[in-house]
This record gives sequence, structure tokens and C-alpha cells, in this order.
Amino acid sequence: MKPIPEHILLPVSPVFIAITLAVAFLLNIQPWGHWVGVPDFVALVLVFWGIHQPRRVGMGIAFCMGLLMDVNDATLLGENALAYVLLSYFAITLHRRVLWFPLKKQVWYILILLLSSQLVQMFIQFIVSHRTSSWLYLIDSGVGALLWPLVTMVLLAPQRRSVDTDLDRPL
Repeated sequence: MKPIPEHILLPVSPVFIAITLAVAFLLNIQPWGHWVGVPDFVALVLVFWGIHQPRRVGMGIAFCMGLLMDVNDATLLGENALAYVLLSYFAITLHRRVLWFPLKKQVWYILILLLSSQLVQMFIQFIVSHRTSSWLYLIDSGVGALLWPLVTMVLLAPQRRSVDTDLDRPL
């Protein structure tokens, strides 16, 4: 079995983090963003940055993104914000443990994180309006977890490039 090479990652740019959060927000506000099976891209990107850059993207950014999603979805103000803050908290808490596992096993942690976020939202909707969502609503978390390896490869790609290319040096 051939060993997988380890990459030394460059520091992430705060501008790149802001762009990824903005793109995730734009993907969420698309008309197809509320269909069954379309994941919450903001939650997925918040989990990614909470795991890979816990000092740069924390609960404050998660709260602001949640308020933006609340205003966009015309939901109870703070519903998405609370879910995103809890999601960010648990992603930051588990970030060392999640990174210990290979990418295929990280999917299970991400599934649990995304499911818990959606269950918080369902619970808040039930408490406030006595309205329950269909269990099909939870498929979004499964799709988001399945997208985790792709999201990881795409968002880590700018950090994997070398500063200066040298054919004699392997790193």
C-alpha cells in the first residue's frame, strides 16, 4: 500500500474565508436552496472553517451568518443563528479529533454535526409554532456529509500550492 503524502498547508487568507462564506450564502439563497436534498452550504462551510481554522472562524461569525440566513428565510430571528452557533461550537470543540481521522471517516462526524444543527432548528420551529417538519428535511444533512470530501478538497486547494516551485525539493 502506497503511503499518502502529507501536505504542508500555507496560511489561509482571511479574504478567502470571507469569499467562501459569501459564496455559501449565495448558494443558500438560490431558489433551489430549499429543496429536499440540497444541503445547507453555510452550515457546511462554517463546519469546515471551524474544524480547519478555529481561531479565525468562530461563533461570532456563525452568529452573523445565522442572522443573515434568518433574514433571508424570513424565519424566527435567531433560529438559524442559534443552530449555527451551536454547530460552530461543537465543530471547534471536536476539531482536533476530527482531523485525526481520514477524510472518509470524518464524514460521520460531519453527519452528526449537521444533523444536530437541523434538529435544533426543528425543535425551535416546534416550540414556537407547533409546526413539525418532515423527516425528509434531515436528508439535507446526509447530502452535506457526503459532500464533505469534495468541500475539503476544494477549500484546502489554495493552501496546498507551493510558494515557489522547485523541482529538487519535494515539499
